Amino acid sequence: MKLSAVAVILLASCLAASGSTLTYETAPGSTTSGGPVDATATFVAGDGTLLITLTDLQANPTDVAQLISDLGFTTSNGATSGTIASSSGEEITVASGGTFTTGSTVDTGWTLNSTATGLQLDVLGTPTAPSHLIIGPPDGFNVYSNANGSIAGNGPHNPFLNGSATFLLDIAGVTADTTVTSATFSFGTTEGADLVPGTPQSAVPEPRTSLTLAVLLGFMGLAQFRRSRVRP
Repeated sequence: MKLSAVAVILLASCLAASGSTLTYETAPGSTTSGGPVDATATFVAGDGTLLITLTDLQANPTDVAQLISDLGFTTSNGATSGTIASSSGEEITVASGGTFTTGSTVDTGWTLNSTATGLQLDVLGTPTAPSHLIIGPPDGFNVYSNANGSIAGNGPHNPFLNGSATFLLDIAGVTADTTVTSATFSFGTTEGADLVPGTPQSAVPEPRTSLTLAVLLGFMGLAQFRRSRVRP
């Protein structure tokens, strides 16, 4: 019984310290000047940090305007300043004809900008641009068969980041209870030209009080079962 009580305390403490995960996505049927787009941004808040995974799911894109170039977002604590502690993404170079080669995992070269209402992760306007936009997967034959000249063999735009990129942000005032209240994706190499609002997809874990109560009830039931087994 003592072991069960200790386990409950430890698990409840872990749940209390953990932050929720919230994912924003482009709505089905979203398009830009380049064609259809499909993207997600997953946010995990911590003590003074925000971990973001930005993913392009649009397979076999045709135009660079279907590739992710920035993400604007607002938080429940109204943060408008912060810094990038670290970021990473795998480079991918698409050659003429749509074949590609992958490279090393590198710093994204993106920056974190302050806006009137929140923050913006952005590669446009940095020395890295117009490369390091995030590109989705190839077609079923492992080729970017739809890619036009803005992607395939385009020297300034290559290399891209392969599928996703991660960003660890230091933001004063953010806690595990901080939520992201809005997110907007931007695509292509023209600042502000192809904006697509994100919609909330999921939030985990479940509300801590409910989940902790469920765990406690489970352990109580297990303890009761064990006591009934040892009775004469």
